[in-house]
Amino acid sequence: MTMFGELQKISQHLSKNRQPHHSGAPILRVQDISVSYETGVAIKNIGFELDVGDILAIVGPNGAGKSTLLKVIAGIINSTGGNIQIFGHDPGSHICIAYVPQRNQVDWEFPVTVADVVMMGRVGQMGLFRNAKGRDWKLVHQALEIVGLDSYIKRQISQLSVGQQQRMFIARALAQEAELILMDEPLTGLDASLQEEVFRILDSLQTLDVTVLISHHDVKSVAQRFDHVLLLNKEMLGIGRADQVLTSENLSIAYGVDLDLAATDDDTLALGDMYGDDKS
Repeated sequence: MTMFGELQKISQHLSKNRQPHHSGAPILRVQDISVSYETGVAIKNIGFELDVGDILAIVGPNGAGKSTLLKVIAGIINSTGGNIQIFGHDPGSHICIAYVPQRNQVDWEFPVTVADVVMMGRVGQMGLFRNAKGRDWKLVHQALEIVGLDSYIKRQISQLSVGQQQRMFIARALAQEAELILMDEPLTGLDASLQEEVFRILDSLQTLDVTVLISHHDVKSVAQRFDHVLLLNKEMLGIGRADQVLTSENLSIAYGVDLDLAATDDDTLALGDMYGDDKS
């Protein structure tokens, strides 16, 4: 099944399984989550909570389990232990979760337009086998306007630039009216100016009380741009403020080598963009 098929399947499932938000519960609670494959353990005993409007960056070496953690929260894969709650309920019962995949997981020759992809975000809200109505199209146009793609609505997705492709998936999440957005390496392959566009969109999401969990492999960028960080290498090595988590000791444990890093005044370490996409 293609990534588009997986996203459509999730939306259709959510349209049939809706639960109200539990008053007072955090938007995301991850409790002792573990995932194992035939090749071994992907992540082990991960636990944390997010409140509405939080933006948390997940950072770690290649194969640390960043993608696995996002996919298990999104419901794309199943955990082998622990549980996840969205506003106090099973994540499969909530329509408010949106997943933005890595670019290399998408078949960009798939015959769909920008409008088709963004409208996929409305399937869970519309219900199965129902046609889009005026409000659905209005939300699609508004989402594309927020990310600066309103003039590309009829464009085939292979004709988009790398930055435009990432913004299209963010628009899909916005059209879904998602309250929790999971972004898997959205900055990979983008130059500095395009990364700034993504950060601008992240800032706008925070003003809308949208909660974001984002994976990224560039420790230097994470240290500079994110206030809250989760350091991961199969197990959670730290979570909290970037200057408290991304210390020389923690990074040496995470990456398993003595890194040649330049220490800043607050002991946060500047690590260059040395690592590729997370394959786990």
